[in-house]
Amino acid sequence: MRLKPFFIVILAFSILLITGCSNKVAKETKNKDSEFPPSMTGLILINGIEHQMEDGNYKWERKKGLGTEVVLTDHASPFQMAENIDSIIVNPNQKVEIKIEENPNFKVYLWNEKGREKEIKQDANQIIVPSSKGKYIYEVLAEWTNGTISYTFVVEIH
Repeated sequence: MRLKPFFIVILAFSILLITGCSNKVAKETKNKDSEFPPSMTGLILINGIEHQMEDGNYKWERKKGLGTEVVLTDHASPFQMAENIDSIIVNPNQKVEIKIEENPNFKVYLWNEKGREKEIKQDANQIIVPSSKGKYIYEVLAEWTNGTISYTFVVEIH
């Protein structure tokens, strides 16, 4: 008979613990879903090493009540950003894999001092850098259903 009250106390404590933990998980999920604008990580993978791309301009939209909420930024161009980005040393004709959170559609552009020089062909989220020595500035323009982000990375071929 003495075990019955002890069992009830343990059961009540377990229920409170489970409820408290599940509520915390629900709150964390809700916070991630309500983050606006969302932060989407953009990485490149070269020889098994990840390098984070630099965020540039972005635009996000979401429905809020009867209206639409929009966040739009104006940022330096990839060419201007490159002045403050450390170059990643790569070999000629090196493969670069592009990995962006939630796998958006994206285009890759090569930049010079005048702006976008040309769109770079990609295959299976990979590009191949040129064979000529030099510094190359790349913009990855990622597009999700509700937004776009411009990412920049710089490689130097030796």
